[in-house]
Amino acid sequence: MRHAILAATAALVAERGLLNVTMSQIAEQTGIGRATLYKYFGDVEAILRAWHAEQIAHHLAHLTEVRDQAAGPAQRLEAVLEAFAVISHGSHGHFDTDLVALLHRDERVGHAQQQVRHMIRDLLAEAAAAGEVRVDVAPAELAVYCVHALTAAGTLPSKAAVRRLVAVTLAGLRPTI
Repeated sequence: MRHAILAATAALVAERGLLNVTMSQIAEQTGIGRATLYKYFGDVEAILRAWHAEQIAHHLAHLTEVRDQAAGPAQRLEAVLEAFAVISHGSHGHFDTDLVALLHRDERVGHAQQQVRHMIRDLLAEAAAAGEVRVDVAPAELAVYCVHALTAAGTLPSKAAVRRLVAVTLAGLRPTI
């Protein structure tokens, strides 16, 4: 039931905008009574925050899976950067700016961003130890560079453009001679 409520709310907000969705519409879309809906969530904002938390958890799990499937340090780093860029590309432009502002005030977003930076930092440190990325810049700084660069994938028009952005980002990580 909870998942159905989250999915229906996300669809309604995408279709109508954040300020144009009511609990009655969500209940109707989900096929439940309003009283039942209120047993699960107090308002539309609470539903959206729960939906967003679910999305964040899914993205983090995906990045971990991608990391764990790759063979060596450079391959793990590239796989995670590519997956992060694809997530960024797929996550932008689907909702209005009011919703994005609402959801990104949530402390879980900051925590998730920190987890991503730490994952990338650790992969960079591993690849640096193997001589596969530059060592003249600290892995934590390079992780910030990667996250900021690849977040821009959300504004790109195609997956080919996303792949080019990943290639440029990786080029900036190559060891200096």
